[in-house]
Amino acid sequence: MLDDKDIAVTLPAVAPRDEEGGLRAEYVERVVKALDAGDAASLRELVGELHEADAGAVIEALEPELRPRLIALMGADFDFTALTQVDDTVREEILEELPPETVAEGVRDLDSDDAVTILEDLPEEDQAEILEQLPAVERVALKRSLDYPEDSAGRRMQDEFIAVQPDWTVGQTIDYMRETPDLPERFWEIYVVDAGRKLTGVVALDRLLRTKRPVPIRDLFDEDLHPVQATDDQEEVARLFERYDLVSTPVVDDDNRLVGVITFDDIVDVIEEEAEEDIKALGGVSGEEELSDSVWTIAKSRFPWLFANLLTALISAWVISNFEGAIAKMVALAVLMPIVASMGGNAGTQTMTVTVRALATRELSSANTLRIVRRELLVGLFNGLAFATILGAVAAFWFSITDLGLVIALAMVTVLAAAALGGILIPLLLTRLGVDPAVSSGPFVTTITDVVGFLSFLGIASLWFGLQ
Repeated sequence: MLDDKDIAVTLPAVAPRDEEGGLRAEYVERVVKALDAGDAASLRELVGELHEADAGAVIEALEPELRPRLIALMGADFDFTALTQVDDTVREEILEELPPETVAEGVRDLDSDDAVTILEDLPEEDQAEILEQLPAVERVALKRSLDYPEDSAGRRMQDEFIAVQPDWTVGQTIDYMRETPDLPERFWEIYVVDAGRKLTGVVALDRLLRTKRPVPIRDLFDEDLHPVQATDDQEEVARLFERYDLVSTPVVDDDNRLVGVITFDDIVDVIEEEAEEDIKALGGVSGEEELSDSVWTIAKSRFPWLFANLLTALISAWVISNFEGAIAKMVALAVLMPIVASMGGNAGTQTMTVTVRALATRELSSANTLRIVRRELLVGLFNGLAFATILGAVAAFWFSITDLGLVIALAMVTVLAAAALGGILIPLLLTRLGVDPAVSSGPFVTTITDVVGFLSFLGIASLWFGLQ
């Protein structure tokens, strides 16, 4: 009879992902079976050759108690780069369970930027304990990167790069790259520095290889650089890559000395992270929230936004309470007023979303603010007139009161115009005040659209029909 180990080894191969890119449940079940059986050989066969992104997805799919066991069973065959592909919460939980020597051995052969990603969220004492077990050169380089501010270029850069002096020839440079074992895994540019390591230029790899060997590097290098400071914010660096279509860019310190390089694969991650944070913020969710977070963590992070919405709802309720006499005399007002507020809220959210994103990408600036505000106001008026016609006709037919259709039509134009203005002016004002508009705009825009909606509809109705 076959035991669990024999079964795991003899089962036919199964691709980890299905046609739509999702992990196959059957594949994860096989990994779990190998873990439960302590079958390291089957585990290496299943996970050992996976790309780091796929290995990270498998780790996230496992129960928390199985994740450290997978790393322990795979031993030296586990690629710690996979831990850069998992949620921060998952990575922290795994690292807490692993001995410092295991982590030190795992990050020893990683690119410096990947090693920093793994270590940066650990407590300082744990970082120090792991760094102490690394060779001095690697320890100093990683400590320097970890000392830079969070979300800075210094945290994202890798310190593996090729730098030569301007008096080298093309032949010397090519020979140097052939004979040096510690080259970056991938590179596209060679940096030119002076004797003090100050950056003076860059040579594209394709240009180097097309040039004859005796030509000096100084005849090739391009002085039109786009270097970034190690302390620059990663979002600004990403914008630089987008603006100039960069593949990589050098990172320098305050004295213009070359300290690292950032490549496009790291910037793709930055762009995704920043966009995800903005999307979450617009929905009232913390940018730090992850699927792997606990119930308490998620509930605590979402509470402030919900509380802010409660306050705005109370303001709207107070506005409605001032018209309770009018509502009591004409029940149709109670039926129709949620429609006005809902349309205004949705229109405001549309404008706010576009505005916040345009501010984040620097597409909206002082040069075009007035034009965009005017455009959004005209869009609000146009849609207001269109929906005023539709809703006015519906209300008049529904309640057989022609004047009621005119009242709600006027209210609809008013609230959609106010929603357009609020949706763009509030994010602009918050930006001027130094407040993140993605996080703070929602409650203010909601308050404006609700209050204007109820005031306009109930106020116009009270005046038109003489309701007290």
